[in-house]
Amino acid sequence: MSALTDKASEFWARISPRERRLVVLAAIAVPLTIAIWLGLAIHDGLDAMAARNNKTRKALEALTDMRARGQTHEQIDDVVATMGTEPLSLDTYLSNAAKKAKFELKSTITPRQPVTHNGFVTNTSTLTLDKMTMEQLRDFLQEIETASKTVAITHIDMRRDFREKDKIDVNLEVSTYSKEKPAAQGSGAGGSDTGKGG
Repeated sequence: MSALTDKASEFWARISPRERRLVVLAAIAVPLTIAIWLGLAIHDGLDAMAARNNKTRKALEALTDMRARGQTHEQIDDVVATMGTEPLSLDTYLSNAAKKAKFELKSTITPRQPVTHNGFVTNTSTLTLDKMTMEQLRDFLQEIETASKTVAITHIDMRRDFREKDKIDVNLEVSTYSKEKPAAQGSGAGGSDTGKGG
């Protein structure tokens, strides 16, 4: 360290006063130039990042708007208009979905008590799928969701199989919707009218 200091002192003593001023100016200008360059580079990076964020934000807003426009009342009304009073058989529906996904459904399908609300009936069944590949599960779920507008997956719970890491065990809840059947009318009134006629 002392040798370096000695060399610097010798160099300083050897150069002229004008050269000394230039060295001082260079010592000030070089760090200042580097600081300005770094500042501009950071500023440009921040501008580019802001532009990317703004572009992403606009794309998300456009996507949200497209989804909002796509979910129209006419589509909802169309589903209700084609909905019958007899619910789909989830046993058959799920078995067919499994065939489309290229596997045989051996799981027990457990139906729950139907729930009636606001003129509609919800029939729900649960099942467990063991040792499913990702491809089988993807195709199975896609078929359930797309084959009928009155069927939906209402709950799903997945976990990896401990013995076979590439397989998945799944607990699934599937619901189908139908219109409530109109209440039978006139049976009591018809009986009393007949009695009066006799």
